[in-house]
Amino acid sequence: MAEKQKSSSKFLTQAANPSGSKNLDESYVKTQKFQSKDAKKADEELHVSKINKPVKYKEDGNFLQRLLYRIGKDDASGLAAQLAYYFLLALFPLLIFLLTLLPLFKLKPETITNFIASNAPGDTANTINTIVSDIMANSSGGLLSFGLIAALWSASNGMTALMNAFNVSYEVEDARNPVVAKLLSVLFTIIMILVVAITLALPVFGEQIGNLLFGKIGLGDQFVWVFNLVKILLPVILTFVVFTTLYAIAPNIKLAWKSVLPGALFATVAWLGASYLFGLYVNNFANYSKTYGSIGGVIVLMIWLYLTGFIIIIGSQINAILHQKKTGQLPTKR
Repeated sequence: MAEKQKSSSKFLTQAANPSGSKNLDESYVKTQKFQSKDAKKADEELHVSKINKPVKYKEDGNFLQRLLYRIGKDDASGLAAQLAYYFLLALFPLLIFLLTLLPLFKLKPETITNFIASNAPGDTANTINTIVSDIMANSSGGLLSFGLIAALWSASNGMTALMNAFNVSYEVEDARNPVVAKLLSVLFTIIMILVVAITLALPVFGEQIGNLLFGKIGLGDQFVWVFNLVKILLPVILTFVVFTTLYAIAPNIKLAWKSVLPGALFATVAWLGASYLFGLYVNNFANYSKTYGSIGGVIVLMIWLYLTGFIIIIGSQINAILHQKKTGQLPTKR
């Protein structure tokens, strides 16, 4: 029988169980043993992966061995490819909706495009910024226009894909009504957009608020020094906040914010490092424009989105291993 653990998340419980039953449990997916061949060692088992191939599981394995087992069992590479596809479809609607909200925070569109330019590798930044500039130049809708509502709905597809991938990482079933799940993905997308907008607004309002609060107690100069340092580290802080929020709200399971920090920290460091190294590779060793012509920037974008998806999934697997070890949901030999 599938192992179960009672959920303490009222919001997700109600979403998954509109009838309001108080006895709803989180149901975990049972691990299946591979039948066609046996493991070579007595302390190992072969389990069935998501693509029906054998993956080696060692009951007393270390953390790295468990992580590699989970990457193979859940087909992290295939999930990353799915995420890259949905990210591509959701990226521009997401940016359009975010750019529409920026005036509410007294921010200019250049704030977003500059952030993209400083993090996206190779021609990816130019490709994204050019498309966004074209769309924004020809856009005439307001915040509540049909086009922007449709953009938000399209952008939520990326969040839906993330929710599904995280549920796979935690091996938890998702019995929510499809309509409810879609509405949750829209809500989570809005939350993510607000998190990004608020974080980007910190340089605009943070200094004013800080001077008002700390200036009265004679710490204005010290605050300015700290605030200038924070502005330099803003891309790292923004990335960490976004990943932490994603890992905390997207899975269909109740999680404490502190429990997702290891995966968020890994994803932040790995994503920024991978983006930088991939940018060096694209700019100095690979010439996608000569190979693929005018779609070279799109190819680079897809590879970058794939790397992003793979890193996000590994981060969720790290959190899932720690969570399942804490709750006793790790696979056991049968």
